Amino acid sequence: MLQLATLNAASQAEFTALLDGVYEHSPWIATRAWSLRPFATLAALKHALVQTVRDAGHENQLGLMRAHPELAGKATVAGTLTAESTSEQSRAGLAHCTPEEFARITQLNATYTARFGWPFILAVRGPRGVGLSRAQILATLQRRVDHPADFEFAESLRQIHRIAELRLNDKLGFEPELGNTVWDWCEQLAAHSEPAWAEKGELTTTYLTGAHRACAADIAAWMRDCGFDSVEIDAVGNVVGVYHGPDPHAPRLLTGSHYDTVRNAGKYDGRIGAFIPMACVRALHRAGKRLPFGLEVVAFAEEEGQRYKATFLGSGALVGGFNPQWLEQRDKDGISMREAMRHAGLPAELSAIAALRRDPAQYLGFVEVHIEQGPVLNALDLPLGIVTSINASIRLVGEIIGMASHAGTTPMATRRDAACAAAELALFLERRAAADGDSVGTMGLLEVPGGSINVVPGRCRFSLDLRAPTNAQRDRLRDDVLTELAAVCQRRGLRYTVEETMREAAAPSAPDWQRRWEAAVAALGLPLHRLPSGAGHDAMKLHTALPQAMLFVRGENAGISHNPLESSTADDLDLACAAFNHLLEQLATS
Repeated sequence: MLQLATLNAASQAEFTALLDGVYEHSPWIATRAWSLRPFATLAALKHALVQTVRDAGHENQLGLMRAHPELAGKATVAGTLTAESTSEQSRAGLAHCTPEEFARITQLNATYTARFGWPFILAVRGPRGVGLSRAQILATLQRRVDHPADFEFAESLRQIHRIAELRLNDKLGFEPELGNTVWDWCEQLAAHSEPAWAEKGELTTTYLTGAHRACAADIAAWMRDCGFDSVEIDAVGNVVGVYHGPDPHAPRLLTGSHYDTVRNAGKYDGRIGAFIPMACVRALHRAGKRLPFGLEVVAFAEEEGQRYKATFLGSGALVGGFNPQWLEQRDKDGISMREAMRHAGLPAELSAIAALRRDPAQYLGFVEVHIEQGPVLNALDLPLGIVTSINASIRLVGEIIGMASHAGTTPMATRRDAACAAAELALFLERRAAADGDSVGTMGLLEVPGGSINVVPGRCRFSLDLRAPTNAQRDRLRDDVLTELAAVCQRRGLRYTVEETMREAAAPSAPDWQRRWEAAVAALGLPLHRLPSGAGHDAMKLHTALPQAMLFVRGENAGISHNPLESSTADDLDLACAAFNHLLEQLATS
């Protein structure tokens, strides 16, 4: 098996020959990357090859893309693919397509190549390295043929790098064992989805539903299998695992993330934040190793605020942030949170919930690993990023009340159209947020209750999600949007209601904990990239009581999240496990 030391000691010609086939018919990449030796880690080698392609310019990149064969194309049928491509396409069953599948792939390939000027490229071994199904490949081809050209150019290069990563793993005999474990847990947990969504093959797991409780049971069982010393489901449904140090009373490092989901969700949001430390504990336990401190991993029961207006419920309970009024909230079926808790076997008593509050003096700090949920790391071809701060945010829901009337008989000048007012507000929000640095604003929910094609909307419900790097910047954005809402409604003769449902302060990372993540990433041979988090996380709640810092893991498909296309590779997850282990080692030796 090829060794990294052999590559580091090789001449340029030897280096190029040893990496033959990693990039399809493109030995120039290895030739140019040779000068970047020595490579301290496999991750550093992979990054050097990626950076070589990034620096090569558009024409060389286009040539690399055109060096790839069509999937299930003429070369596949004729048996003239490279050995690497033959193996990969065979694993995906592309040499055994049905006549209907072959015809569909041929037609889509032709459309794709005519539109973009290069063949459709996909790492058919997939994020786990074991192969995509023909149905998955066809669905991806169908989706990507409609991408904008510049987006698809970048995506094709990312797929080429994934192909190269898997081929490098094969050459060096590397298996991302911890990453595979985390990836498998994410897949297995996604089997639990609420019935109406499961019927459509979609993932939805909201607070204390049957699917949510099944997730908790699985996580608890996996924690026990990992070797945690104690595992419990607490009074709000958090799954808590503790791996003691030699002294069970020693201070602990707290870590974790949430396991609930949005509706029609991805499989990795939140969940990898519990699974990565769980995989590390399993490795420690199997090695018979203890840390000089305790490690407490919490899979938080609720972060998304989907079933009830109670965002960060699970992590909030640990810092005394549970709002007693939440117990009386009712979901769309009229079930109160208190009733849902009792049905789940939880005490639904404020005293039990209050007892969950942690004593900061007993903890070293809080760290969280999370999929980025954005495009930055993906665009930079970096697997990991260090979070500098979590942006301040606020959510509001509102309703504009006008007057329903006949679409054909009501003159334009006399209409009280609630939907047009909401549209006007949405456009103002877009302009105002765009003019304000890193602020963002979204009207994600927009609904005309009981609307009809031939009726002027008399009511329109809407949401506002406003985020900014600082509390003051967020509040100025909110004030301007609400002022505009009032002005629009006054001008149009409408009424409105608006309710604030969530407010979270900005949460800058604790400098010493951020430096620990930086040291962990640097130890992997990767460049450091620091970035703020525009999304909210459980770390925002823990920030009120403990020093905190986060590590981001690259998301596939341009970092899309809260979406079935959300994805991560086992290799990236393995690097996150390695970074987490390094952080533990730093704490153990400090």
